[in-house]
Amino acid sequence: MRKEERFKRVLDYFQKEQPYPETELLYNDPYELLVAVILSAQCTDKRVNAITPVFFSRFPDAHSLAAASVDEIYQVIKSCSYPNNKSKHLKGMAEVLTEDFGGKVPPDVDLLQKLPGIGRKSANVVASVLYDMPTLAVDTHVHRVSARIGLTNNAKTPLSTEKQLLKHIPGDLISKAHHWLILHGRYVCKARKPECYKCGIKDMCRYYGKKQKKEQGRRE
Repeated sequence: MRKEERFKRVLDYFQKEQPYPETELLYNDPYELLVAVILSAQCTDKRVNAITPVFFSRFPDAHSLAAASVDEIYQVIKSCSYPNNKSKHLKGMAEVLTEDFGGKVPPDVDLLQKLPGIGRKSANVVASVLYDMPTLAVDTHVHRVSARIGLTNNAKTPLSTEKQLLKHIPGDLISKAHHWLILHGRYVCKARKPECYKCGIKDMCRYYGKKQKKEQGRRE
């Protein structure tokens, strides 16, 4: 199957099955999304969503967060992964956001990366979710699923995966594709035990095809 056809069939499937995909992080404004995204690094969205209600009651905006001590922040997020680093990042993010950006989250990937705790992947998430910009954040799910399906070839890094995907995904679908691939990896194409039996695109999946050939070889 040609690369273009593979992309078209995969995107057509997701458009039909999930026409309005969204992040599973809960937030009410740009500041809250920034906090949630920083907390979500190597942590489940479920855990983040359990932490943020108390967090936002204590630190409802960037000004209150910037004024807090690192220890105060730590006490609220200590059930999250890497709380020491994230406490420092959150305070630093709030300080830069208030001092350099007037408390407003910039709609630019490069400017977003000036905020402590916000790398390329996180900046792409924020730009995509908040401003519907054609950016595609590559996490472990996107990286894994893209390779298994056959959307990418020998992509060794997230940036390589991002570049390969952007070549073939139409601009108006890029922000949606980010969510489609993440959700597919989270609930179907899992890292250790992919649930191929409930996958709607396994007929075009390279991983599934190789798996079937191996099983056939064992039977023979």
